[in-house]
Amino acid sequence: MNDIGHELSRIVGGDPNGIFLYVEIGEGWVRPSVFKDEGDVVRWYDPKDDYLSDLLFEAWYLEPDGPNMRWSVLEYAIVDGKFHVSMKYPEEVNVDIVDSERRQTALRARFGDKPVVYPPPPKGAFELKL
Repeated sequence: MNDIGHELSRIVGGDPNGIFLYVEIGEGWVRPSVFKDEGDVVRWYDPKDDYLSDLLFEAWYLEPDGPNMRWSVLEYAIVDGKFHVSMKYPEEVNVDIVDSERRQTALRARFGDKPVVYPPPPKGAFELKL
């Protein structure tokens, strides 16, 4: 978990205070989301490589093998130089069903109604409307 904190600090470019990592994970896949409280806003950061995912898989595989023994959601926060971790297990959250609202709920619980700043979409991107 300490290595994860160091990598998060690298991703945000320095001071780790205010970092929040939300992760959903399963066999063969991981979805990490890195955020940092910047006062008036919360900023999303792109890990840009697979090292954070590798560390998360390493931590996940440390748990006992078997049904419902490994966590499916990890929330990792750094506050005042200390990291705090909470985990949810498959009987609590079924991450095999994609639901973007789970991450939004975790963000609201941690940061309230602070706006979240995402980078602009890449040139040439378009939005699908259903």
